[in-house]
Amino acid sequence: MWQSYLNGLLVAAGLIIAIGAQNAFVLAQSLRREHHLPVAALCVLCDALLVTAGVFGLATLLTQSPLLLGIARWGGAAFLLWYGAQALRRALSPQALQGATDAGPRSRRAVLLAALAVTLLNPHVYLDTVLLIGSLGAQQPEPGAYALGAASASALWFFGLALGTAWLAPVLARPATWRLLDLGVALMMFSVAWQLLGKP
Repeated sequence: MWQSYLNGLLVAAGLIIAIGAQNAFVLAQSLRREHHLPVAALCVLCDALLVTAGVFGLATLLTQSPLLLGIARWGGAAFLLWYGAQALRRALSPQALQGATDAGPRSRRAVLLAALAVTLLNPHVYLDTVLLIGSLGAQQPEPGAYALGAASASALWFFGLALGTAWLAPVLARPATWRLLDLGVALMMFSVAWQLLGKP
């Protein structure tokens, strides 16, 4: 049991820690201290559900349905391009940055819906979390322990990222930092969208 748990923990940690659209979103929300803990909890919950689904059969279903993967790829790319364009506009326009500041924080519902979209409209989450992590888990002696290990890695990473970044927020709360952050988020979103659209 413990070997399966450790395998899940290590495999998931290796994939989750890589900077991607989801991590960039959590980072941005944590720097703003805008519902960052609920966002982290939502990311952990989604990862746990997707890994469990992959371990217990969804990975096999997705590999047999090019249509589902195609829909996820094009829909995800469109969302990532839109989200990246919003971040780029804020980074390049002082008025947009000031307007975002004056508007005040977004509601928890709006932030969680955006986090859900960044998570579930990104096909990489299905390729990594469901197909790769899930298919490896299906081969473990204790698939349930493996899924629990993967969920533990997700919880450690996302709550660590949210709390650590929020703690550093007062040091990083400068207009230049916000612009660099939005520029980095935009580049990350465009990069992931480009990779998706470039696939045959």
